[in-house]
Amino acid sequence: MSSNEHTPEHAAHRWFAKSLDDLGHAERHLLDRLMQRKLVAENINEVFREDMSFGERLADKVSRFGGSWTFIIVFALILLAWTGANSWVLHKPFDPYPYIFLNLMLSMLAAVQAPVIMMSQNRQAAKDRMDATNDYKVNLKAEIEIMGLHEKLDQMRNDQLQLMLMKQQEQIDLLLKLVRERGD
Repeated sequence: MSSNEHTPEHAAHRWFAKSLDDLGHAERHLLDRLMQRKLVAENINEVFREDMSFGERLADKVSRFGGSWTFIIVFALILLAWTGANSWVLHKPFDPYPYIFLNLMLSMLAAVQAPVIMMSQNRQAAKDRMDATNDYKVNLKAEIEIMGLHEKLDQMRNDQLQLMLMKQQEQIDLLLKLVRERGD
């Protein structure tokens, strides 16, 4: 192998059939990692968690709780207590039927909860994109490594065939020599 075969430009042509300048960011990053024989995979959960602010972590917790059975059960119990207290228990209810104050509270809760859930969903979508990019890099590296193994196996088979052909030619030469000696 010549020293030219170990250059990034040669590797780009060999593995991607492109010039180094035509490679995308992910492909260039992968090529650098391949040349250095380093891992490509990243733990996206750790990378993503490190970059989250306090507000983002809080929004995720609120979203997680807001989409749970615990929230639904607690919320149903609060609504039942509210309507029960204002309909049958209290003689002078603070929010009589049709529960206008309760409707105001529910509207305000929905107005705050919806953007918080959307922020959490946007972050989840960003994490999914990071995950997909990481999967692409890992799959691409695995494919390149497999292609490299195929090349090595093909080269080993070719070397072995050449060696066998050389030995066979030596045996033929010996047999021809023996035939000539017997014929003399």
